[in-house]
Amino acid sequence: MYMEISQEEIQSYLNIPVLKLISRVADENKLPCFLIGGYVRDFFLRRPSKDIDVVAVGKGIALAEAVARELGRQTHLTVFKNFGTAQLKFKDLEIEFVGARKESYSHDSRKPIVENGTLEDDQKRRDFTINAMAFCLNNDRYGELLDPFNGIQDLEDLIIRTPLDPDITFSDDPLRMMRAVRFASQLGFDIHPDTFDAIGQNKKRIQIVSMERITDELNKIILSPKPSIGLNLLEKTGLLDIIFPELSALKGAETKDGVGHKDNFQHTLIVLDNISRQTDNLWLRWSALLHDIAKPVTKRWDPKLGWTFYNHNFIGEKMIPKIFRRMKLPQNEKMKYIQKMVSLHMRPMQLVEEEVTDSAVRRLLFDAGDDIDDLMTLCEADITSKNPEKVKRFMNNFKIVRKKLLEIEEKDRVRNFQPPVDGQEIMDLFGLPPGREVGLLKSAIKEAILDGVIPNEHSAAYKFLLKKASELNLKPLPDN
Repeated sequence: MYMEISQEEIQSYLNIPVLKLISRVADENKLPCFLIGGYVRDFFLRRPSKDIDVVAVGKGIALAEAVARELGRQTHLTVFKNFGTAQLKFKDLEIEFVGARKESYSHDSRKPIVENGTLEDDQKRRDFTINAMAFCLNNDRYGELLDPFNGIQDLEDLIIRTPLDPDITFSDDPLRMMRAVRFASQLGFDIHPDTFDAIGQNKKRIQIVSMERITDELNKIILSPKPSIGLNLLEKTGLLDIIFPELSALKGAETKDGVGHKDNFQHTLIVLDNISRQTDNLWLRWSALLHDIAKPVTKRWDPKLGWTFYNHNFIGEKMIPKIFRRMKLPQNEKMKYIQKMVSLHMRPMQLVEEEVTDSAVRRLLFDAGDDIDDLMTLCEADITSKNPEKVKRFMNNFKIVRKKLLEIEEKDRVRNFQPPVDGQEIMDLFGLPPGREVGLLKSAIKEAILDGVIPNEHSAAYKFLLKKASELNLKPLPDN
């Protein structure tokens, strides 16, 4: 398929004014110049790409500066002299310039020792054959493909493979092991057996990579079309045990006295794949990944009940901050959102299994707030039974719950509601200081609304407040 692409198609792809400008400036400065990496790969994959990597045999920064001068105010140039690179932002494109180089590594660092090199040297240092292909940008060879490691054939064969010895490639830069898994997950490719084996042999080298870089790759795996591909590869290579032991702990099923429980790792991956068909929201996908994270620590055997995982939702909620701190994930509202999803993920299921009362629906709406739709999406993804009749029954019941949620919200407006009589009004009415009695009265009003005893209105709440206060021997001040 890829080998049949014509030179006319390549010329059309490269017929972009900014690339033509780079070509002209490179020729004027007598610099051999090439497109390389993802922009070339994505042409053959028919994927849109806005990130362009340009290699000049010579001074890459000087070429970037010359191009920036030609473009004038249309562009923004950032130079990274320590790394020998420059980034040019032009319209919706990001173009990175680098001089062709060869690299060598010390054992305790993934930062290379860099020397000037040829295009072939530069292609050798690339992570995978599909990222080592280059198009010449010089006018006399414009669009010529240089593919010394047969990346085109690996695209045909749907293979991720390193250009050189994978053992050396991964030992030099262990982050490439995560990238191999990420590309396999994003593209649906297989990892070549030699490359796969080398990941297992070098897995401990991942410990010299910063957690920020590891997590960045993990997020890309989670955002891939079918994340289970990447996460299963992380498990099979042994990387998962090192970078995410809590997730790895979910692995395995156990049977006792003829009673078994499912493999919670594989269940989690099915839930993640299910939700990934519905949303690209990274944090909702993380919620799916973590929804059962506490099952290993809450697992108990009860001779009467079988396997139990009591309070795994609440324990899971408490585990998340520690996981996020270690993995350098944001300690902000995104983390709190995931904690909420994990904490509440069983509630809609309980509504399905029991009678769907107005009171239970009000409380779910109040606790979930604006995230109720995401919560329902997570709960529907959590239905992984292999019994189609059971799945159909649960999904039909969830439709009833969704309908009830809409009806209750329209009638009672309890999503994120604040009690219509607030603490200040209570203190002013009874001459109370902030304290236990004010809290009791506020809580009583909230519970009465959620239980449907009174409507979510000020007049009804005020009357209820007076009645409740009299039970506490509280009377309004004379001027109220």
